[in-house]
Amino acid sequence: MYWQKRFNESNPDEEIEHLIKEIFKENNGNYGYRRICMELRKCGHIVNHKKVLRIMNKLNLTCTKFTRKSRKYNSYKGTVGKVAQNRINRRFNTHIPYQKITTDTTEFKYYTKDQSGKTVIKKAYLDPFLDMFNGEILSYRLSQRPSAKAILDALNETIIITKECPYRTTIHTDQGWGYQMKAFRKRLKDNEIFQSMSRRGNCLDNSPMENFFGLMKQEMYYGVIYESFEELKQAVDKYIYYYNNRRIKVKLTGMSPVEYRKQASQLVA
Repeated sequence: MYWQKRFNESNPDEEIEHLIKEIFKENNGNYGYRRICMELRKCGHIVNHKKVLRIMNKLNLTCTKFTRKSRKYNSYKGTVGKVAQNRINRRFNTHIPYQKITTDTTEFKYYTKDQSGKTVIKKAYLDPFLDMFNGEILSYRLSQRPSAKAILDALNETIIITKECPYRTTIHTDQGWGYQMKAFRKRLKDNEIFQSMSRRGNCLDNSPMENFFGLMKQEMYYGVIYESFEELKQAVDKYIYYYNNRRIKVKLTGMSPVEYRKQASQLVA
């Protein structure tokens, strides 16, 4: 009789289960129980993280994204211009928006067919500029080859945005050829921006950018076959918008980068 009564009872967690499934689906299966717990709180539902984990296990909601790594693109070509000192020196944290910016180049692959129907592997290169304050991508360019124009176009857009900073901005990079070139250094000097460079071959000196690349590729690239540059570009545009505006971060107290920046500006005002 006890079990018969239990089977006839309504599910008290039906609403929470539905919300958890919706949050998991909206974020393409990228959220674990901690981020889902934060999203529930933003919706006004205070649920213990252990209960969220238990419900996710019950609903078989598990992140199945690929974690395979590909060979890292290396833009280092030796000393082709001027190498700047490491001003950041792994001091990545800042409470001031637009004060510390970092950038790097990463490589993607997509697959097309030639006239004979044979599959051809092609490459694309992403140049984003990231604000260390909140991890927000301020500007970026995706090009079909390593391009000085792509780097400078993204830099120009970032310079316009960072003019709002009350302190002098620093832009941190590795020692790639694009950041040693005269045009890049001149653009920084003309706008009174400090230039900072990692030590050669030391990826930890630019870990905020490396972390973003790893996260992005895990969530939208690994395990997916893109069949044209246009298809890849649409996926990159969609992901960066999602990352800036929707994807919450634990270190930002459960807010997205844009939400965190807006809240910080309100507190200052």
